[in-house]
Amino acid sequence: MDIDEQKPINKSSLSEFLLLEFSEVWEIKLLYFGALLIVYLTTAAGNILIIAGIISDYHLHTPMYFFLMNLAIQDVGQVSVIFPKSMANSLMNTRSISYCGCVAQVFFYTFFVASDFSLLTVMAYDRYVAICNPLQYEVVMNRQACLQMLTAVVVINLFYGVLHTGGTFAPSFCSNVVNQFFCELPHLLKLVCSDLYLVEVGAIFLSAMVLFGCFIFIIVTYVHIFTTVMRMPSIQTRQKAFSTCLPHLTVCSIFVVTGLLAYLKPTSNSPTDPDLALAMIYSIVPPLINPVIYSMRNKEIKNAVRTLLSLSPSSKSLIK
Repeated sequence: MDIDEQKPINKSSLSEFLLLEFSEVWEIKLLYFGALLIVYLTTAAGNILIIAGIISDYHLHTPMYFFLMNLAIQDVGQVSVIFPKSMANSLMNTRSISYCGCVAQVFFYTFFVASDFSLLTVMAYDRYVAICNPLQYEVVMNRQACLQMLTAVVVINLFYGVLHTGGTFAPSFCSNVVNQFFCELPHLLKLVCSDLYLVEVGAIFLSAMVLFGCFIFIIVTYVHIFTTVMRMPSIQTRQKAFSTCLPHLTVCSIFVVTGLLAYLKPTSNSPTDPDLALAMIYSIVPPLINPVIYSMRNKEIKNAVRTLLSLSPSSKSLIK
């Protein structure tokens, strides 16, 4: 029976959703649990090291690293919203998530992903001011301005999360079977019976326009940045500028490419292995790769993490 022909499920009687299983074979479920656990712990540990390294090194208490630290916090939140529940389901041989749990997943995942891209946009502006207008950097990117930008990111994206969560769960559902391993907006919208889902579709379209505008802003900003960098007479200065810009630009590219691959592809009524693999890629790759990119391309982050892990001479030995 098609979803359109099914009767709406009474919200008071809808207590849970059924998520997509990785496999029906218990041994394979355990294998997925182990793989997800390793990836999740690696992602969380990498981002937490970035956070701890920036906090512990006062040389990194600058606007660029302040926003990078908050980006790492958002990445930890993003993977923590969906992967622990998926791992628990695999381990306990179940596929259910409570109605409230699904609502929470949609809200927090939307909030963290939107905050990620908002912070990447703010970081592009920070690099623009630092490289293209260095004499005004301390005035423009002062402590109060950074806190105001972060507050704006949090408040706007909290509202953004509420908007999409309300638009998704306001209509009645014809089914509680979600063809995804977490409560993802496109798959939930396919379960809606009434035309009220068009409100959420409209909100998604407007959001896409805003995100596209942010992406264009980042591209234009980096055109100005690279134009300025190429005019610098000193090779060392150019290398230092590139070392702070290339990681950010790489992270932006990965975020946008994986997101476009996931959301521009039409959702299928029956789950397929490529659909599941793609969902895994865009939900885990950006948070996993971000700390790797920044630690590989940024000497300051490398030194801070090494000092934190006691892999370099301690401050006491340096004083001597």
